Amino acid sequence: MKSKRKVKLTFSYILLALIAVASVYPAIWIVMSSFKAGDSLYSETFIPRQLTFQHYKDLFSGHSDKDLPYLRWYWNTLKIAVTSMVLGTIIQVLTAYAMSRFRFKGRQTAMTTVLILGMFPGFMSMIAIYLMLLQLNLLDSPWALVLVYTAGAALGMFVAKGFFDTIPRALEESALLDGAGHWKIFTAIILPLSRPIITYIGLTTFTGAWVDFIFARLILRSRENWTLAVGLYEMVNTYSSTEFTLFAAGSVLVAIPITILYMFLQRFLVQGLTAGATKG
Repeated sequence: MKSKRKVKLTFSYILLALIAVASVYPAIWIVMSSFKAGDSLYSETFIPRQLTFQHYKDLFSGHSDKDLPYLRWYWNTLKIAVTSMVLGTIIQVLTAYAMSRFRFKGRQTAMTTVLILGMFPGFMSMIAIYLMLLQLNLLDSPWALVLVYTAGAALGMFVAKGFFDTIPRALEESALLDGAGHWKIFTAIILPLSRPIITYIGLTTFTGAWVDFIFARLILRSRENWTLAVGLYEMVNTYSSTEFTLFAAGSVLVAIPITILYMFLQRFLVQGLTAGATKG
């Protein structure tokens, strides 16, 4: 039995190591390519023989023949992601709290509807969203993306609802006896206890808006309004297919904000995810 257990354990470690290598290798390759001289995708060595920061300088100083507005794309993406994160977090937290604490007519039907809609990928609604934004004259506007990302925030409220279900109702009942209203209870008691789930919702909402390509490519048309995902795609698709190292440098800068956020907020992220999954 011990030998079989050792074999299974060894096989598990080997499998996990292979998965880790398969996950980390592309990211490291992109980082190394961003410091490689030249524009070629192919490299004879994994670590470039000649390192350069020229590609990062070209992103912000303007390329010799393309003059890429990378800084403008970065600002557009940051503006859309932060606004969507704030509005989406507010909507999702309020929706989850209402579903968790209040009992009203149609509650179960609403939760079932949200659950069913959440099973379908968002890109299935592309045509309908495009036609609606066209009628509202919102195409080619960054705020149209904010509207799209924020409107669907409530569909992911089940993890937050599970978290609120774990908070003892005795806290709210004591506050009600002391004369506090529902809004006072929510802001003074529930929100301070909900930092883990608020962090989780904020990070996932920010990440979704930061890296989204499908809706950004559908809605944004003018070059100045592009996000980073659309701009980097067009960099290697429309302008030239040989600008891989410039694309790699832009991709590294895209990953920096998300990496920093996850590193510093990882503890709250894990707490929110695990607590929200214990009860539904």
